[in-house]
Amino acid sequence: MMRPEILAPAGDRERLEAALDFGADAVYLGGQMFGMRAGAPNFDAQALCDAVAMAHARGVKVYLTVNTLPRNPEMALLPQFLSEAVNAGVDALIVADLGVFHTVRKLCPEMHVHMSTQTGIVNYETANVLYEMGARRVVLARELSLEEIAEIRRRTPEDLEIEVFVHGAMCVSFSGRCLLSAYFTDRDANRGACAQPCRWKYALVEEKRPHLPMPIEETPEGTYILNARDMCMIDHIDKLAEAGVSSFKIEGRAKSAYYVSVVTNAYRMAMDAYLANPHDFRLPEWIHNEVFKVSHRRYCTGFFFGHPNACQYYENAGYITNCEVVGIVEHCENGRVYATQRNRFFRGDTVEIVAPGKQPVTVQLDELYNGDGEAIETANHAMMAFSFPCGTEFPPHSILRKPIAEDTEDKKIQ
Repeated sequence: MMRPEILAPAGDRERLEAALDFGADAVYLGGQMFGMRAGAPNFDAQALCDAVAMAHARGVKVYLTVNTLPRNPEMALLPQFLSEAVNAGVDALIVADLGVFHTVRKLCPEMHVHMSTQTGIVNYETANVLYEMGARRVVLARELSLEEIAEIRRRTPEDLEIEVFVHGAMCVSFSGRCLLSAYFTDRDANRGACAQPCRWKYALVEEKRPHLPMPIEETPEGTYILNARDMCMIDHIDKLAEAGVSSFKIEGRAKSAYYVSVVTNAYRMAMDAYLANPHDFRLPEWIHNEVFKVSHRRYCTGFFFGHPNACQYYENAGYITNCEVVGIVEHCENGRVYATQRNRFFRGDTVEIVAPGKQPVTVQLDELYNGDGEAIETANHAMMAFSFPCGTEFPPHSILRKPIAEDTEDKKIQ
């Protein structure tokens, strides 16, 4: 069978390196314009060249987002942007707007085009028309079920790749097209500047009684009626592959490098476990647990199993955080781990060390030393060098994390 792709987000160089280290087959990233994450650092022309060279040296593809819905003045800037993309050697452009698609086909006809989820592709006829126009891949709308995805796969050419989002934040809009942010804050979500008003708390107000907000739900403080849970399909890798999904996309170009590392690693391990035994796939419990060890909203499976009954979360818009990063491994030598501090921790603490492709290893820090080899009780200075004895070696960029208070309700995926 064709090996499905694990596609990871890369909001900047640090997150790019995290995706490369922890098993991504491909990454998607944005330039300084035309991307749907204007708040992420993104890549200028030189940084884009460097990113592509780094990824290609590791055998990883790079897809550049050109998926905003640009206005008239922006279209004049598109040719230069496309020229920079071609010069950098990106493997594909992610496009939503038909005018942008036409311009790409005209100015750089050899460039692969992936049609973004913002295009709203929900049926095989649309997928086939886009294929005939020159699209190499379609990123299907999040609103589709597994059965609908499988039918699109059956009714489209075999060489048309199908990509779906399998993990990360969801919004209340259709295929990412939303007007709330522009209405409330003059920040256009369709041009990469969403203020996420779907995460705010709302109450119903009658026109002549604006001072008397009425709760929409049972709570007197109002409701987060538009606030969606995060998507998580880690338990259903096999069903997605059997439906014909070519690329498993992880949302999160604005998320941390730790998030990119752990989630990419989890889906990499899940996919490898499936490919090793596709006829009797059993996801190891530790891989399932990994996605709960990053900052996240409560999870659901979106629309994949039909109309969702539990995708909205009304209590709050906050994140659940069960772990914090305390250090990054620099190297191992003579039975000792050398690392750099990220958050304060103490001698005697128990930490987990997360390495690419491996189950996390639990280590108790009975001994702790600073960069000069002196025994210390705490690592409390940002970016300080430290070391500790350990019988296991870990590659550079492995992560030391410390468990914090566990949310007992955060145990399952709705």
